[in-house]
Amino acid sequence: MIAPGVIDRQSVDQPVQTGYKSVDAMIPIGRGQRELIIGDRQTGKTALAVDAIINQRDSGIKCIYVAIGQKASTISNVVRKLEEHGALENTIVVVASASESAALQYLAPYAVVQWVNTSVTVVKML
Repeated sequence: MIAPGVIDRQSVDQPVQTGYKSVDAMIPIGRGQRELIIGDRQTGKTALAVDAIINQRDSGIKCIYVAIGQKASTISNVVRKLEEHGALENTIVVVASASESAALQYLAPYAVVQWVNTSVTVVKML
C-alpha cells in the first residue's frame, strides 16, 4: 500500500485539544494527524501522551497508543491510568516491549499504520 501524495491528502481543519495550552498554542494538532513525541529520558513524554488521550475521552476520537521498547511496568501503568479515567474504551494500545525482539519493535508501528489505512474511523496515534 502506498500513501497518497501530499496534494491528494485532505487538509486538516479541525483542531484537537491536548489539554496542554502550550502545545495547543505553539504546535497545534489537527484531527486525523499523527503525533510523534520524542525527547530525553524522564522528560514527561508518556505523561503528555496519556494526558492527551484522556482529554479525548468524550470527543469521539479513537486514540492509538504505540509503546515501543518500554518496560512492561510502564505500559501497565499507562493502561491503568487510561482505565481509571475512562479513556481506555476509545484507545487501542499496541505494545512491543523492551523484552521483545528488535524486529518486532521495528514492525509494531507499521502494523498500526496498516490497520489505520484500512480503517474508516478517525484516529489519533500517539
